[in-house]
Amino acid sequence: MRVLVVGGGGREHSICWKLRQSKELSELFCAPGNPGIAEVADCVPIAADEIGKLADFSSDLKIDLTIVGPEMPLTLGIVDEFDRRGLAIFGPRQAAAELEGSKVFAKEFMERHKIPTAEFEVAHTAAEARKAIKKLGLPIVLKADGLAAGKGVFIVKDQQEAAAALDVLFEERRFGSSGDRVVVERCLAGEEVSLIAMCDGQHILPLATCKDYRRIGDGDQGTNTGGMGAHSPSGVLSAHEAAEVIERVLRPVVEGMTQEGRIFRGFLYAGLMLTGDGPKVLEFNVRLGDPEAQSLLLRMSDDLLPVLRQGAAGRFETARLDFRREASVCIVLAAAGYPDAPVLGDQIFGVEDAAARPGTVVFHAGTELEGEKLLTAGGRVLNVCALGASLREALRAAYQAAAEIRWNGQTYRRDIGRRVLESGGAD
Repeated sequence: MRVLVVGGGGREHSICWKLRQSKELSELFCAPGNPGIAEVADCVPIAADEIGKLADFSSDLKIDLTIVGPEMPLTLGIVDEFDRRGLAIFGPRQAAAELEGSKVFAKEFMERHKIPTAEFEVAHTAAEARKAIKKLGLPIVLKADGLAAGKGVFIVKDQQEAAAALDVLFEERRFGSSGDRVVVERCLAGEEVSLIAMCDGQHILPLATCKDYRRIGDGDQGTNTGGMGAHSPSGVLSAHEAAEVIERVLRPVVEGMTQEGRIFRGFLYAGLMLTGDGPKVLEFNVRLGDPEAQSLLLRMSDDLLPVLRQGAAGRFETARLDFRREASVCIVLAAAGYPDAPVLGDQIFGVEDAAARPGTVVFHAGTELEGEKLLTAGGRVLNVCALGASLREALRAAYQAAAEIRWNGQTYRRDIGRRVLESGGAD
């Protein structure tokens, strides 16, 4: 099969890395790709949001299947365009992608279909938001309605933090039209965890459990980011709770989407809080998480390509996916200043040494080549991933590999998985 992967980050590198292992693969392309992806696929200089050009490329080269990595092309309607041209693609159509593209839509959808989530209000102005905060009480969560690369969420503990967040959303307009509406949501207490499934419009194939770490600093301090690390299994979501999430969250989403004329095919990601009242949904994504994908695909023992092909055709031919018993870890190495103002253009050293360590894979997220020099070209620069017999061993391997890599201002969290280990959730 000739396959095209859309995107150019760490998630797409891990997808290409996994697809390269398939016996069904004949040629692999990635648009736009990155220097790491170029080692396993032919990179095509087309941006992920240039939908017409991507469809032309797929048609001209007779691509058998396209897989979409990031959310932006999905919300722009890339699947609709490919469908119109009779091109096979795995991902939700634009109407279904609104589940991620609009947090207001997602919250109201959950309300309609009785999917457990936090109490919320929708605000169009700062005054409405202040009124909602008074009603729901502090602490509170404020979320820009539209896409914000994981950075449009504010957890505020007091009136001073609330005022600052409202200034960013409504006065500075930092997120543009994505902040035209703001979800004001009761703050949930508990442990965060992710559960992702593949959907063919009717059936659900859950992936292994995973836990990601969003805050920039150790101890979950500082600004929200796109993700600073992940591990699988989660160590906090039991088999019973995972089954509950499938029945109370994922299945109602797929059925509700069908009822509303928005058939859902693609990856369905539920970001959850494990509360005293059971799992509740924090957010939905309509693609593989990043960096969750890196951890999950490292553990997946099944051939990914035929499952994607079946999902795109609307009919899975398997009832479950198999994953290695080992644990996997992904450590995100970020540039100085991330997420607000990452410093770009620094030379990176030591990637080959890190990748040569047993059980370790380094995925490129934000890099570029200048001649022979590998440079930082994004906020999240590299993903250092490792397998281990236990979470503790996988963490040790990943952190030892991460220590091999260096550039000016490099930063990463040193506590990925620590609280899970201390709580006895995994060893």
